[in-house]
Amino acid sequence: MTSADRRTEAEDSGPSGYAAARLRLLQEGARSGPPRRTALAELTDEWLTGLFGAGTQGGGDGGEAGARREGGPRGVSLVAVGGYGRGELSPRSDLDLLLLHDGSDSGAVAALADRIWYPVWDLGLALDHSVRTPGEARKTAGDDLKVQLGLLDARHIAGDLGLTAGLRTSVLADWRNQAPKRLPELQELCAERAERQGELQYLLEPDLKEARGGLRDATALRAVAASWLADAPREGLAEARRRLLDVRDALHLTTGRATDRLALQEQDQVAGELGLLDADTLLRQVYEAARVVSYAGDVTWREVGRVLKARSVRPRLRAMLGGGPKPAAERSPLAEGVVEMDGEVVLARAARPDRDPVLPLRAAAAAAESGLPLSLHAVRRMAAGTRPLPTPWPAEAREQLVTLLGSGRPTVEVWEALEAEGLITRMLPDWERVRCRPQRNAVHIWTVDRHLIETAVRASALTRRVGRPDLLLVAALLHDIGKGWPGDHSVAGEIIARDVATRIGFDRADVAVLATLVRHHLLLVDTATRRDLEDPATVRAVADAVGSQGTLELLHALTEADALATGPAAWSSWRGSLVTDLVKRVAAVLAGDAPDEPETLAPTAEQERLAIEAFRTGGPVLALRAQTEPPTEEKPADDPEPLGVELLIAVPDQPGVLPAVAGVLAMHRLTVRTAGLRALDLPDGVRGSVLLLNWRVAAEYGSLPQAARLRADLVRALDGSLDIAGRLAERDAAYPRRRGTVAPPPRVTVAPAASRHATVIEVRAHDAPGLLHRIGRALEDARVRVRSMHVSTLGANAVDAFYVTGSEGAPLPGEEAASVARGLEEMLRG
Repeated sequence: MTSADRRTEAEDSGPSGYAAARLRLLQEGARSGPPRRTALAELTDEWLTGLFGAGTQGGGDGGEAGARREGGPRGVSLVAVGGYGRGELSPRSDLDLLLLHDGSDSGAVAALADRIWYPVWDLGLALDHSVRTPGEARKTAGDDLKVQLGLLDARHIAGDLGLTAGLRTSVLADWRNQAPKRLPELQELCAERAERQGELQYLLEPDLKEARGGLRDATALRAVAASWLADAPREGLAEARRRLLDVRDALHLTTGRATDRLALQEQDQVAGELGLLDADTLLRQVYEAARVVSYAGDVTWREVGRVLKARSVRPRLRAMLGGGPKPAAERSPLAEGVVEMDGEVVLARAARPDRDPVLPLRAAAAAAESGLPLSLHAVRRMAAGTRPLPTPWPAEAREQLVTLLGSGRPTVEVWEALEAEGLITRMLPDWERVRCRPQRNAVHIWTVDRHLIETAVRASALTRRVGRPDLLLVAALLHDIGKGWPGDHSVAGEIIARDVATRIGFDRADVAVLATLVRHHLLLVDTATRRDLEDPATVRAVADAVGSQGTLELLHALTEADALATGPAAWSSWRGSLVTDLVKRVAAVLAGDAPDEPETLAPTAEQERLAIEAFRTGGPVLALRAQTEPPTEEKPADDPEPLGVELLIAVPDQPGVLPAVAGVLAMHRLTVRTAGLRALDLPDGVRGSVLLLNWRVAAEYGSLPQAARLRADLVRALDGSLDIAGRLAERDAAYPRRRGTVAPPPRVTVAPAASRHATVIEVRAHDAPGLLHRIGRALEDARVRVRSMHVSTLGANAVDAFYVTGSEGAPLPGEEAASVARGLEEMLRG
């Protein structure tokens, strides 16, 4: 039956004809999706048009549909609003109708309303109706945002076309004039609904309409576009909306009810109606669509906020500038090729994505560290123009990934921005199998991919507990990566983790640790809650699987982060105490003799030459040179990977060297990646001692300063004529404060029995410009000498060990060491 035949049947047979034609349409297997929704709307239009004109058409006219659209009393029209106005009728959708009239004949309008409403009710169709004049409709819209949103999609069905057109024009004009007031109301309405209904892209029984990322949000984005203040990213949005509507259609057909909630017991039937493999495939498609809508909403509402803020500021600026030209937006540098502008992270004008494969990770890390969103334009430019990272990744790429993962809650939004444009799966192809993958487990509240990011967020708060925060964060990202494969996900994940870690550029020892963490990420909690901890065999089995104290420390933190990121039911103080008890028992089994101070290599010829020159001149001597990773099987000697710049400094042994050197480097915007300090005895025949510093540094942005300039500032710092603290404070004050991330508090501890010759103070803190300078000053103020130090920066985490002695060169007494550690921690927290 053609659509014309179906309309004819609906027109000629009244309600029963419409009902029969509607049933046939819904049972047609060949037609679904937008064509069926459009056909259902057209069929309903024709039936309602017939009802509208039934009282005014002559008995033998047989008037055509076009004529009947102008039937009924004069000055009256029938208008579809909301979803029906958009022509999006699902099988069980409400009919949203407005009977619009000019107020000239209220009795005729009341009779017409009865002639339309009652046949609709008689068929059991849900009806949302109103009878208003244009003025009443505009007033109601002004008082009720939901009414105004419905009228934005008003569509003429029958009667006085001019009356409908006038209302549409007025409503759109009102909406655009009132947008500065109404859009914040709409945003608040969306936020309240999201708070009540949750996020569609993660729910096992989602509400397709009301949840965040659902059909209501898609409609809200249409309203924003109608305001002409901002527009949503169009790419993929129409397809996402279509997919959600298709699922709702299938849900209505399989349940026979007007419902938007995709219940678990109905998902297999809905999947079958859509021709999908199973319920998991259905949910994954729903999640992908919701993710597109949610991301478009995030971008759009940021743009609305920016436009409204600019509108409020512009009149004041014009007054201040006397009507002069609009000032250029301020751009604050964040990293090489990355700046902040208008509250977003954008690419610098000189950035070249085609020549800088690390740029996406660097921009993402800068955004997460600053607590700022990544600009949509920047992400799309990087997605379109950045060449792939080499295999293995450069050291900088690995460090930027760790910084991104360790930035706490802002990591989620930045990661989603990268994922929306395909950058994540380009860098980590294995991510595709876990993306939007549902977890049919009452304990889990997230999809697999979001759970992995949530675990990294939770792990970022635990980085002070471990010596290798970079391994903890990457393990958090990968621990469930095997869930996209058949079989035990821990076994599959171990294989994938080895491959990913090698590709990222970790060395063999670190790859082995990451593989162990992924393979055994459930070991501690399973053993602690299901085995007898008093049985030595139980503890020994865990110790054998873990292998080392460092891995045990990482596994303990990963276990807690994983459980906290799973859901409220996955972790408790009881479970935590059991795991802690098990860890203590395993640590006792693994414990051996405490390690002494790490052995240092004999000085190289260059280091010895610098030391003699420093002793001879009585001042600092330094050398800068590019540093590369040593050749391996994967990276031959003819293709070395640059790690940064090696800075060698030799200074006659004297107080204040550490804070002076660290402060000068901070002044010149040099980031310290690794640092070592040791006292070097001079060769036989030369009496004296020289401090040798071997550091790896990198410029935050721009080029490195000249060695001569560094040396000149270092001389001034050592003789006290350079106020480093003041200069650093002035520079910080010159830049606006950003929200940034809330890093875990610093942790300073005394390592028990770590060395026979010195007291070892371990500092774990968030890396920041001038951090090492502040630590050095605090140790100087405590009147302790730094015998040697071993500093490393892992992403945004500083993990430092200082071997200190008293003025006589002996380890500090216990209480004095604890006091130094407490004072240092208080200084860092302040």
